[in-house]
Amino acid sequence: MVRRRQIIAAGAALALPALGTARAQAITLNGASQFNDEHAFTKCMVRFEELVRRYYGKPINFVLHKNSSLGLEKQYFEYMAQGRAVDYAVVSPAHMSTFSRAAPFIDAPFLFNDLNHWNKVLNEDVLKPVADEIARRAQVMLIGYAGGGVRNIFANKVVRNMDELRGLKIRVQGAPIWSRTFQAAGMSPTVIAYNEVYNAIQNNVIEAGENEAAGVEQMRFYEVAPNLALTQHAITIRPLCFSVRTFNALPKDLQEAILRAGKEAGAYGREIESGEDEQKLVALERAGKLKRIPFADRAEMKRRVDPVIADYAREIGAEAILARMQSLIG
Repeated sequence: MVRRRQIIAAGAALALPALGTARAQAITLNGASQFNDEHAFTKCMVRFEELVRRYYGKPINFVLHKNSSLGLEKQYFEYMAQGRAVDYAVVSPAHMSTFSRAAPFIDAPFLFNDLNHWNKVLNEDVLKPVADEIARRAQVMLIGYAGGGVRNIFANKVVRNMDELRGLKIRVQGAPIWSRTFQAAGMSPTVIAYNEVYNAIQNNVIEAGENEAAGVEQMRFYEVAPNLALTQHAITIRPLCFSVRTFNALPKDLQEAILRAGKEAGAYGREIESGEDEQKLVALERAGKLKRIPFADRAEMKRRVDPVIADYAREIGAEAILARMQSLIG
């Protein structure tokens, strides 16, 4: 018998098993993306589907729900943990903090010197202890690592240095490490849902947010906050996730195809996003939609944040992971 998942209602719908045989009915897997076809995360998942089909070699169906039709990444992760509605998705580590305190740490501010350092960390599988914890506690597997976007601060005013950064009302991700580090840098962080950031800036609830180029472009943040301060405070890691409950119900040959495809699709996603990052910013600036503002005090910002990162690593038992990351610098 084969377990098949169907969406019976948009959003928090349940995926119910349907009876059938392997001969009569192909397995269907449901994915979710907040973005459209042009976004790097969606492209990563499309490549994952293509690779699974290739490596599995048997009939299989994929349904990829795009443009936030099933909610946001936080909901996707909860659905995968519960084994309903969503089987695979790219999810920010910040949304895994309920299950793993170490998860948001893996792409916290100022962990990586540059893209070469970031790639070394991923290629050396430094994050395996975190992935193992998430699989155990959340029932969600991290089968690949996408990301690679450099995050900067977009604001409705010019921010060039630490003095102009002081007191900036900025939206941050929900994980505590983001609020702590931005407070240490002198800002006034607040947690707001991703899809509410645009209106929050427009209505002067906040003055700024932080994101990589793909997010700034997709969410049109430049319309309300056209000044991009080049703080380069983080390089994203966006795990390609898969529900353990779904995975365990699949035939072994499909499981093997998923694991192989996940790793390769993650690498593809990293290549896309890291390669497109600068191109998107240049295009937005040339179109007069965005102005890139050099940030003079990045070293000082990092100096203030580093002790917070070290303290947080001790607090969550991630000292060995941090030490291993730092050993790969250079």
